[in-house]
Amino acid sequence: MTVPALREFALPVPIARAILHPFFRFTMHPRVPWRVQRAVLDAGSVLQQSPPGTRVQRLRLGGRPAERVTSDRPAAAGAVLYLHGGGYTIGSPATHRSLAAHLARDLRRPVYLPDYRLAPEHPYPAALDDAEAAFLELLGSGFAPENLVVAGDSAGGGLALALAERLRDEHGIRPAALGLIAPWADPNEKPPRARDLVINSAWSRAAAAAYRAGGSGLEVGYAPLLGRLDGLPPVYVQADTGELLYGQCTRLVAGLRAAGVPVRFSVTSGLWHVAQLQAALVAPAASELREMSGFLGQALKPAAA
Repeated sequence: MTVPALREFALPVPIARAILHPFFRFTMHPRVPWRVQRAVLDAGSVLQQSPPGTRVQRLRLGGRPAERVTSDRPAAAGAVLYLHGGGYTIGSPATHRSLAAHLARDLRRPVYLPDYRLAPEHPYPAALDDAEAAFLELLGSGFAPENLVVAGDSAGGGLALALAERLRDEHGIRPAALGLIAPWADPNEKPPRARDLVINSAWSRAAAAAYRAGGSGLEVGYAPLLGRLDGLPPVYVQADTGELLYGQCTRLVAGLRAAGVPVRFSVTSGLWHVAQLQAALVAPAASELREMSGFLGQALKPAAA
C-alpha cells in the first residue's frame, strides 16, 4: 500500500519539546500497563508522517509480522534491517514507520521492520532470537551479508549490537554496517538522573527487569556492551548530550575504538532521546537521520559495485 503523506513542515525545537514532554511523561510511566503504553504510542504515531511516495508491504520475516518500507525513488542494491526501540516492552512497526520511510527514501533501499516479540510476555532472548531469524531469512532470500546493514534505536540499537555479536560468534558473518541511535547497550546500568525529556529512570528499570525476567544481567545478548566488540562492522552512533543514555553511548564508542572497530560518533545538544522519530517535524532530527543514511549508504556501495 502507498502511505498517505502530509506536506512536511518544521516545528521549532522548543515548541516540539513542549509538546512531547507531557506526552512521554504520562504515557511512558511505570504505573501505566505495558499494553496501554503500546496502544497510546501506536495511536500517536499517526502524527509522524512518512515522505510522499512511501510504500508499505506487510509480510512475515523470521516467523514474525513485519513491514517492508520503500520509496518511489529508483532503488539501489542492498537493504536495511531496522530494529525499533521501546525498552523491549513497547514500540512497533507503526511507531517507527515514519523513521523507516525517511531512511528508505534517503538510502533508496528497502527497510525491513520486524515486529519482534516484546517483554514481559516474551522476555530475553525472544527479541534477539527474532532479530536473528529475520536477518537469516533475508540472507536466504538472496541478500549477502555485505548487502545488509542493521540499524536500531534505544533498545533496538542495543538489539542491533547484540545481533551483530551473535552473527559473528555463531555464524561467522557480519553485516555491512551498524547504525545505532542512542543504543541501550547495557540495561544493567542505573540511569545517572531521574529523567530526560522522553525516558524516566523508574520506567527504564521496570523495562529492564521485564526483559531480564529474573535471568542473568551478565548475558552478553542482554547487555552487549559487556561482550567482545572486536570483529564488528563499521558503526555509526548518534546521541544527544541531554539524554540519559549519553554516557553509556560514549562508553560504547570508546570500547569500539579500543577494539579496532571503525566508529563515527555524532553528538547533538538540545534535541532528545531518539528525536529522529520526529524527523518529519523537526529539521535537526531530519538532518541527523540523513547523516545516518549517508553512512549506511557508503557501507553498502562496495556491495552494489
